[in-house]
Amino acid sequence: MSPAQWDLPPELCCRPMAFVALTGLDVVYNAIHRAIWDAFCANRRADRVPISFKVLPGDHEYPKCRTKRTSYEWYIPKGILKTGWMNKHLNLVPALVVLFYELDWDDPQWKEKQSECATKVEIVRTSLQGRNTKVAVVLIQKKTPLPPGEDLVASERASALCGACDLSGKSLFVLPHTDHLVGYIIRLENAFYEHAQTYYYNEIRRVKSHKEFLNKTTHQLLFVRHQFKMGFFSELKQDTQNALKYYRTAYSLVHELRAHETNMLEIKTMAGFINYKICRLCFQHNTPLDAIAQFRKHIDLCKKKIGSAELAFEHTAWMSKQFQSFGDLFDEAIKLGLTAIQTQNPGFYYQQAAYYAQERKQQAGQLCSHEPGVGYPAPDPLETPSGALDFYGQRPWRQGHQSIDPPDSEKEKQGILALQVKERDVLHSELVIALLSNAVAQFKKYKCPRMKSHLMVQMGEEYYHAKDYTKALKLLDYVMCDYRTERWWSLLTSILCTALKCSYLMGQVKDYITYSMELMGRASNLPEEQKSRIEKNLIKVLMNEVPQPEPDCDLASVKTAQSLWSDRISLAGNNEFTIEVQDYVPFVQCKAKFLYPSFHIDEPVQLHVYVRADCPHPVRFSKLCVSLSNQEYNQYCLLEDASKEKDILETSTQENMCLVPGKTRKYCFKFVAKTEDVGKKIEITSVGLMLGRETGRCVYLNWRGGWGDAASSHETLQASRSFKRRTRLPEQQVDWDTVAIQSSTMIISRVPKISVQLTHEPPALTNEMYCMIVTIQSEEDTVAKDIKLTAGLKPGQDANLTQSTQITLNGSEVCDDSHPALLPDIPLGDLQPGQKPLYIHCVSTGSRILLFHVAYSVSATVEGKDINCKCHKDETVTLETVVPFEVAMKFVSSKFEHLERVNVDIPFLLMMDILSASPWPIELVNSEVLLASSMTPIDQPQSQVEGVTLQTSECASECFLLKCPPVQNDTSTVASGHYFISWKRKSAFAETSVVRTMVILPHVMVENIPLYVHAELPSFGRVRESLPVRYHLENRTGLVQDVEIGVEPSDAFMFSGLKQVRMRILPGAEQEMLYNFYPLMAGYQVLPQLNINLLRFPNISSQLLRRFLPSRIFVKVIFFRPQIKNNGRPCFLVFLVGPTLGLRYLTFFFFTFFYQLSK
Repeated sequence: MSPAQWDLPPELCCRPMAFVALTGLDVVYNAIHRAIWDAFCANRRADRVPISFKVLPGDHEYPKCRTKRTSYEWYIPKGILKTGWMNKHLNLVPALVVLFYELDWDDPQWKEKQSECATKVEIVRTSLQGRNTKVAVVLIQKKTPLPPGEDLVASERASALCGACDLSGKSLFVLPHTDHLVGYIIRLENAFYEHAQTYYYNEIRRVKSHKEFLNKTTHQLLFVRHQFKMGFFSELKQDTQNALKYYRTAYSLVHELRAHETNMLEIKTMAGFINYKICRLCFQHNTPLDAIAQFRKHIDLCKKKIGSAELAFEHTAWMSKQFQSFGDLFDEAIKLGLTAIQTQNPGFYYQQAAYYAQERKQQAGQLCSHEPGVGYPAPDPLETPSGALDFYGQRPWRQGHQSIDPPDSEKEKQGILALQVKERDVLHSELVIALLSNAVAQFKKYKCPRMKSHLMVQMGEEYYHAKDYTKALKLLDYVMCDYRTERWWSLLTSILCTALKCSYLMGQVKDYITYSMELMGRASNLPEEQKSRIEKNLIKVLMNEVPQPEPDCDLASVKTAQSLWSDRISLAGNNEFTIEVQDYVPFVQCKAKFLYPSFHIDEPVQLHVYVRADCPHPVRFSKLCVSLSNQEYNQYCLLEDASKEKDILETSTQENMCLVPGKTRKYCFKFVAKTEDVGKKIEITSVGLMLGRETGRCVYLNWRGGWGDAASSHETLQASRSFKRRTRLPEQQVDWDTVAIQSSTMIISRVPKISVQLTHEPPALTNEMYCMIVTIQSEEDTVAKDIKLTAGLKPGQDANLTQSTQITLNGSEVCDDSHPALLPDIPLGDLQPGQKPLYIHCVSTGSRILLFHVAYSVSATVEGKDINCKCHKDETVTLETVVPFEVAMKFVSSKFEHLERVNVDIPFLLMMDILSASPWPIELVNSEVLLASSMTPIDQPQSQVEGVTLQTSECASECFLLKCPPVQNDTSTVASGHYFISWKRKSAFAETSVVRTMVILPHVMVENIPLYVHAELPSFGRVRESLPVRYHLENRTGLVQDVEIGVEPSDAFMFSGLKQVRMRILPGAEQEMLYNFYPLMAGYQVLPQLNINLLRFPNISSQLLRRFLPSRIFVKVIFFRPQIKNNGRPCFLVFLVGPTLGLRYLTFFFFTFFYQLSK
């Protein structure tokens, strides 16, 4: 049977929609009718009702309606479902026939057209021949109708037309041909849809009414048929829930049928149809788990219903189609929004479909391999009078037969033979490949790489069986990469065998050589005799001979392949091939390594190449070459066989060019590096090994990077992790697993034989010229020439350090931003004993790394070659930079009180405290203050710390007497100026230069004060002696000042003068007030306070003015000669003032030595 025989009928797979026939439309010659038809059919959106429209002529003959059966008593059904029933109700029998007729309500020929319309309706009814199909009339009118009830003429004529046509009012419609045609059409569709649903509802009731006439003894087929029909009508009615219920019932009933060989195919066919419907509706209802469960149940019930053993391939074909159909449904549901996962996707069902298709192919090969004389039977038992079957799933030669035994055994044999002959002509491989391709696409989509690779192997094998060797080889070659990476050696061996056959049958020399090398190697699981056969064939190919055919190949293809190989031999060119080993696992392994990670320029570079073969027999190579990143060295890394023998298995004149299986060969190369390669890396770019001869056919095995194939990385990892004890090998042999890879080496300069010493006194001080002495001493056997010194800040540090560090050779010059942080290539000539001082200027504090690089050249001899070696020595030192001292500044009054602000023309002091933070002594050479214009000195400022040496944490202080001239505003902040300190480090190591450090003086707030008060009084007073005090009040405004003055009493003083007074002071004038204070107590005593109130400036407080006046004075005690004797001993009388006025006599007895002292 042809593959299409197993395809599901299109009427089963499509979405059932109500069929509505449109008559009376001339869509070819009438533009209005064409526009109406386009509005029905063109650009239907998903939101429009599901209706299938078809334009039919008015006298179209519909399928005849059979006579309704009134009894099923003697009726024996011949099958389950007729082949044309679904198509009949989808495309032939309409649920509604709509007659379109052009007629306006005000048409002058209304009577004639009414009669004509009634006649056409009657013709339609006659052609339906008693079916329950509804009939409706649509009047095409030119004018827009008035709302219902307003046009009385239209209402009367509509009633008359309905009576003439025997129509109900719901079956008459008006279609105005206006700009809103699509809107009217959509409204008509909705009305048609309601009529169609009514029709299908009645059909369901009609079919359901037959149930009471049936019995389960003879009418089992009818139970299934009626349930299927009700489900199909429910789908047409768009009642999918009831449809699913009817289909489930039908599916249960179909498996209750008595199954035997004659009806097995019909039962499976109908079970497949109903299962398809159930699964489709489950996906439509968004219940995919129900669909999967139903399909699994379906497969479990049907997989053992094989039927005739001679037609077993039909069962596997049917099973394959079931899985394919479900995969299509699953994929369609995913496209509509269903979410699938890795473990449940359509790919598994396509894969299973391919599996059954492959089984079908095998069964067909067994059952359909007849003798050559057996042909297709005549007459054709598969022909039917109508060209099609009456019932789904029945045999053409016995349609309608439901008994267990076939009616004619001879016809049965002829029919089976015809099916077998047809099956023999089926291209099974194409079916399998198509299904596998669908499965691969699904597994690729859901990221299942191993499933994809597995199925691609099956596809390649199917292409091989289909003799499409090109596609087979392409697929297998793609998959082999994955299996090499994942080390599936047994699978890879099987695939390689198939690929080797393809390459042989296609005459592909390079592919044949490549796959042969892999099958001979360690990754192959083939037995030794097969490896030996493959090796012999490979040798023949390398000797430009035709290889022996691969086993189990098609004989016709082998003959074609032999002619292809003969043509390849006759070709003169195209006999050199290059194989990139990293993509394969050949029988030859290679490891190339430098002996050391680096070589000095004055010693030869040594390179070792290790080669091992895994083939059954020894093999000889003709050339070994190593390619380096610097190709000038390649000439020193070449090994070539000078012999010209043709047979690569013959003994070579150079024994070490013959590879013995399982033994490792080591080849040593060495060369002298060039001086310009110092500091450069030399890498092994590739290692090439040539098999064969250039005179015949040769193959270059190329190892990129000097080692490794597709399996080497994992093998190296496994060897490093292995705890297996290695056997001790003889000295001449090499353990392959212990060879470590060193694919690159660095050419470094000759080891310098000089010493670099740095002499200095850390840490450095900020802004000083820090001296470092570099001493270079040579230990070379010859003269060190062209010495150059690079000194300074080591590159790669913070950019801020680069900007704040300067290097110079002259310590007397002042460094600025123009000086570099690194002095490169300072020429020193040939090495002579001596020292080189360097001066480092560090602007900022912190840690910085200094580099001292000494480069020179010296002559040397390597491997008999004289070379000029450039050597260098690097020394680094970390230098800390600290602040030499800290300067603290403050403004104080004449009483040494801290001032937040100063007053105009009133003297104050600027105090400087210099605190040493240096671990080394610092000598203060000089200091200088440079005042701003807003400050003036009262005395000539002179340095008070000149020549002072500060040790760590010592402090030096000095002060300057200043005042501020008048300012424009009453209050403003002014700059003070700059303070310069000249200093140097005191060191016996080297003469240091003087550093001048500038410190910015702080800003200060200056205020104008309206009244200045100061006092004149002695520096001290004596108890009970008059103390004159003179107060000066100076008006510093342009206004007359009203001043109130009061003196507060004090317990320590009596005074004479005005205790309270009010006076006026003219602008710029000065007023004096004299008081005599009489001290009563000794010691530091508080003077009577002077309270001053400025009536014009109430915001100026007395407390503010009082700070210009002295608040205390020291009062001395008066001593008298002794006038009283105490028991003959002299004593002193001391008058002290107590807390109240009056004198108290206190007698102090002194020791004897005080008495002697008084004498």
